[in-house]
Amino acid sequence: MDLSQLKPGKGSNRKKKIVGRGNGSRGSFSGGGMNGQRSRSGGSKGAGFEGGQMPLHRRLPKRGFSHKIFKKLYTVINVGAINRYDTDKIDAEFLYSVGIISKKDERIKLLADGEILKPVKIMVHKASKKAIEKVIKAGGTVEVLEK
Repeated sequence: MDLSQLKPGKGSNRKKKIVGRGNGSRGSFSGGGMNGQRSRSGGSKGAGFEGGQMPLHRRLPKRGFSHKIFKKLYTVINVGAINRYDTDKIDAEFLYSVGIISKKDERIKLLADGEILKPVKIMVHKASKKAIEKVIKAGGTVEVLEK
């Protein structure tokens, strides 16, 4: 037996039901029923439609205010992670090339988790006080881009 003689098991393949190709396809209405909204093309109402009654999401009052659209998101990098890289300058360009951030214009925040062992110049948008202390203690500098 070789590959040219392989066939699917008996009864495992079924013919696909073809719907909506005219009267001859599956009876005269192609499986859509006779009359009414759902037999027509595009004849379905969206989620939340309540038959003309005012939908629940419109009956309830609007409440509150969200600051979500003003929120600034930061990609966090820890001081201990800097030891992995053999460079003397860490900025957005470098972090993008290494693959830590996915866009060059992402905001970066430096946090103090871990220990730094070498002097490095770091350019970030925000940094915690402890992280700045650790970098300076190791002989490096931190330049904060956002004030």
